[in-house]
Amino acid sequence: MSKHEQEWFDQPDPTGRTDSGEVGLRFTCTQCGSCCTGPTGYVLFNDKEAGSMAKALGISKQKFLDEYSHDTILGRSLNENLTDFGYDCIFLTRDAKTGKAGCSIYETRPEQCRTWPFWDSNLTSKRAWASASRKCPGMDTGTLYPPKHIRITRDRVEI
Repeated sequence: MSKHEQEWFDQPDPTGRTDSGEVGLRFTCTQCGSCCTGPTGYVLFNDKEAGSMAKALGISKQKFLDEYSHDTILGRSLNENLTDFGYDCIFLTRDAKTGKAGCSIYETRPEQCRTWPFWDSNLTSKRAWASASRKCPGMDTGTLYPPKHIRITRDRVEI
């Protein structure tokens, strides 16, 4: 895409849910955990991220790789636990009283996690964004992110 070509989220009120004329997309995390669970999938990470996560857990990188991840055709991925919600990331925690979900390695979570919901797969069209927002109550609410921020975030990882 050229620098001058506009994308659907460059338009005023791109989701069509308000008549505010805002440009960009809204998102705020509601701690529902939906982005960290569901059908089995990949939570990919690189070697540097593996080292950071291992350090946060107080273990060696090799122990982290052995106990918390597995090889896939796309690279190394975090393990998942089958729960009543689906396949939860191994680091997803849930508070039984509040229903809130969180990441036990939040500060060192992989780039894939940091860039949600601004993944290329969610930004290909209004329809793709709307589909993802049905599973994520934080999409289309809260902080307004301008198109430049969305592009920079999207381009940090390919999903």
